[in-house]
Amino acid sequence: MSGRVVLHYFNGRGKMESIRWLLTVAEVEFDEMYLTTRDQYEKLLSDGALMFQQVPLVEIDGMKLIQTKAILNYIAEKYNLHGKDIKDRVMINMYSEGLMDLMEMIMKLPFTQDPKPQLDNILSKAKERYLPVFEKVLSGSIYLVGGKLSCADVQLLECTLMLEEKFPGILADFPSVKSFQGRMIQIPAINRFLQPGSKRKPQPDEKLLKTAMEVLQIKLPLP
Repeated sequence: MSGRVVLHYFNGRGKMESIRWLLTVAEVEFDEMYLTTRDQYEKLLSDGALMFQQVPLVEIDGMKLIQTKAILNYIAEKYNLHGKDIKDRVMINMYSEGLMDLMEMIMKLPFTQDPKPQLDNILSKAKERYLPVFEKVLSGSIYLVGGKLSCADVQLLECTLMLEEKFPGILADFPSVKSFQGRMIQIPAINRFLQPGSKRKPQPDEKLLKTAMEVLQIKLPLP
């Protein structure tokens, strides 16, 4: 694995999935070390690999990176997916952080004892707060910023697919976003990532939830 990018996380989506998506679009090969026991996590802690005692952890270019936004920004900068200048980057970052806010709501669902109110909240916010923003910008542009593929576009695709898993047909009122999604999935690297057997992870199940809770020593309900 020397010289290759290595991801340390659970064998599931979570906050690492956006990193997997971006590396895939950048056509960067990566290996994965799955956390399955508390001992593995404590070994990373004792080795000083986790600055704030958190995963995801990504080994890249001789560094051990944590914090999802920092990792995504590094990959985007390294592989020319972060705009042409500082004004492009701030727009990309605004779109990305909005999408991460929405995706994190979906990620928390498995940890919620009664998901129905949260599902209703996600649907409402997706249709009223988030998707209208992207529908407006994509009504006159192929990509979100500067007419060029960026990390924000990759995250928007990931987010729309996550939304459709929970709310089939949610994009019916957002034709520009749906068209964008159709274009994005034709990109060869993305098309391969969406095929069975790829490194894309399925929706979380009870086994993954149990593993994460045991490794991180967390209990339901989350605060």
